[in-house]
Amino acid sequence: MLWLRHIGQWLVAMVLQVLLINQLQLGGVCHPFIYILPLLTMPITLPRWADMLVGLAAGLLMDVFCNSLGVHTAACIMLMYARRPLISLWFSDTERLTDTLNMRAVGIAPFIKYASVLVVAHHLLVFFLTAWTMQLWWYTLLTTLISSIISLALILGYALIEDKR
Repeated sequence: MLWLRHIGQWLVAMVLQVLLINQLQLGGVCHPFIYILPLLTMPITLPRWADMLVGLAAGLLMDVFCNSLGVHTAACIMLMYARRPLISLWFSDTERLTDTLNMRAVGIAPFIKYASVLVVAHHLLVFFLTAWTMQLWWYTLLTTLISSIISLALILGYALIEDKR
């Protein structure tokens, strides 16, 4: 039953991302991504290879819909690779015994710290790979900062709604 919930959450996040959030034009510097929330909240007990396959599938699906030639795939695989060391670094053994990593299981402040680091890392990789140059590095950093803040706010709002159910 837990797997069905994760798959449903992933499908809802992808549909919202593709049909609604990708269509928003927010000044050209804000490109929020909420499709990474299910990647952040994947079960901790999954083997490492399964984490990487889930990241690959999410990234490939986003690349197909965004026509972004592997940018999201690289960023999602990096996110899933960096996720496990951050979990073992920041969360205690009792927190890691839960099936899912959500705000209810670990608390709001630790989840925000965990999610913000991974969201910023994901966005940095997406926007630097998209720019493919260091000439306008300040613009890329500005885009990363604004997009990360908006993405984190949307992710936390979505996670709060999901945790209430």
